[in-house]
Amino acid sequence: MHWLRRDEAIIEIGARRWPDASAEFAYDNETPRHRVLVAAHAIAQRPVSNADYAGFVADGGYRSPTLWLSDGWDMVAREDWRRPLYWHEDGAREFTLAGWREREPHAPVCHLSHYEADAYARWAGARLPTEAEWEASSAGRPIDGNFADDDAALHPVAHSAAEVAAVAPRDLFGNVWEWTSSAYAPYPGFRPLAGTLGEYNGKFMSGQLVLRGGSCATPRGHMRASYRNFFPPHARWQFSGLRLARDLD
Repeated sequence: MHWLRRDEAIIEIGARRWPDASAEFAYDNETPRHRVLVAAHAIAQRPVSNADYAGFVADGGYRSPTLWLSDGWDMVAREDWRRPLYWHEDGAREFTLAGWREREPHAPVCHLSHYEADAYARWAGARLPTEAEWEASSAGRPIDGNFADDDAALHPVAHSAAEVAAVAPRDLFGNVWEWTSSAYAPYPGFRPLAGTLGEYNGKFMSGQLVLRGGSCATPRGHMRASYRNFFPPHARWQFSGLRLARDLD
């Protein structure tokens, strides 16, 4: 796996508010645009694959409490989690919108909870990126990837050998939503929209984590670098995967 290094920097994240002439469409939870100090770090060139995650399963990841957040381990024990949500116990197949099929080793793993993503990252000697680190890596890059309107398989797809060999980042958009370590909280200066339009995002800014990047079930035109999706940490069904990050000395 290739790692993309970034030096410490003050960056801007988020979307500009309407009626700023330079603003494009964005939800209120993406605003206001603001500055963030991002420490030196490295972020993985690609998301974690099925083959990568199978190594975690085979190594007893679901039986090792030291890898898990305490409430995550409680979920593992209570719900008897042993593998990602739609993986068959035979270790070779997964259930998709087209039914059972052989699991593609090099496609991004999906249908993981935040707990599973966090445990895998710890097992791999890494961590989940913050949403600021993720946005810094994706800002200015084309919205290119496997999206719902591509009329493909509505499932994460693997890349060609040439794409796998390239060092450039891939799958920042499309294929799988990527869990971050960031709590879904208001940005500095956030104000909910007036009236009933303000009923949505503000009320959900508690007990949830941010995901970035879109998935194979996301329309291409719906996606942008600043888009903040959010789910509770136990949610597993929403084509969610992960990309690793790590600190730099």
